[in-house]
Amino acid sequence: MAIRHSTKKAAVAAWLRMLFAEREIFLRSDGKVRFVRITSRMQVLAAAIVGAALLVWAAATLAMAWNQLLVSGERAAMDAKARTISAQATKVDAYKRSVGDIAADLDRRQDMLDDMVRSQFGGAGWKGAVVGKDDQGAPAAPKDAPKKISSALPGAPQLRALEVRQSHFARQLAALVDTRAAKVEAAIRSFGLDPAQIAARTAKQAQGGPYIPWNTASQDNDPAFLSLAASLARLNALEFGLVSIPSGQPTGSPMLTSSYGYRSDPFTGAPAFHAGVDFPGIYGQSILAAAAGRVSYVGGRQGYGNVVEVDHGNGIMTRYAHLSRFGVRVGQDVARGQAIARMGSTGRSTGTHLHFEVRVNGAPINPRRFLEARQDVLQVQQVAKSRIANVRIRNVGA
Repeated sequence: MAIRHSTKKAAVAAWLRMLFAEREIFLRSDGKVRFVRITSRMQVLAAAIVGAALLVWAAATLAMAWNQLLVSGERAAMDAKARTISAQATKVDAYKRSVGDIAADLDRRQDMLDDMVRSQFGGAGWKGAVVGKDDQGAPAAPKDAPKKISSALPGAPQLRALEVRQSHFARQLAALVDTRAAKVEAAIRSFGLDPAQIAARTAKQAQGGPYIPWNTASQDNDPAFLSLAASLARLNALEFGLVSIPSGQPTGSPMLTSSYGYRSDPFTGAPAFHAGVDFPGIYGQSILAAAAGRVSYVGGRQGYGNVVEVDHGNGIMTRYAHLSRFGVRVGQDVARGQAIARMGSTGRSTGTHLHFEVRVNGAPINPRRFLEARQDVLQVQQVAKSRIANVRIRNVGA
């Protein structure tokens, strides 16, 4: 093994001596010949210098290439980080916009709730004159009743908590609205009328306006608000119907000379049907509208003499007959208690008096139930009238 190793070393040494063998370079100039001797040592030194230079150049080149790789990697990492930050910023912006939209919607819902409380219960809170002090078991306003969102933008948990409180508040408001609607229904029944029919007729009255959807997918299907809207629509229809029912005295005379129903005809003495009630009085005495409505007829009718008829909506009409003079014209809107004519004795009449009728869908019904309404029923009707008037004023102001 040692012999083989020494043989290799001898071969390498021989190869190096041959590679770096001493050389002479002959130069001829001006007829003179010179030579330059390059020794093996000088060749080795030159090769070493060249090799070292090559190594330095290669090292520098590799270092530069490595630095470029590092810079490229850092730049790529920075670009990726910048993209991540940009994406996160976009998400934050989108979140802020989303939270801002939700906050705006909740503000609109709170405005709606505030307006409902004011319109339904006035400024006194939940237990005002609308519901009545005698209402037992009506829910009180929650201590955590929702307030308007502050200008500082809250986070999603705070918005969710506010939404829950608003829904709870809406459910309580719907319960109070239903309590009031039950009272209005009872008042309508006391007049011998069907609340469902009255509400249905009122709901079909002229309505309109552009369709503007509630612009939030998360809340326009809130059951509490849908229930509240349905309760309010029903209450409005019932109250408008109740207000249209005549309950005011058509004249200042307190006594009736002839009742509704079958009687002896004052001219022939034969059995006859009397479709109204008669009020005696002084010639020229004021005749008053028993409820708000629109004058539908002014003129003469056979047997009735001079007549004024007022349409109160929901199929309800009042007729005032045997008049001496008219005070209104067809198409004129009249208020409850407004003078519309003067008492007389025209037509088939035995003396000065007012013949007063109430007709529903063209058929006469007994006016006594309207003229002798209980005080509590009249109070419910007055509350409904006041609220409707308040809503109309607010709508005009808006």
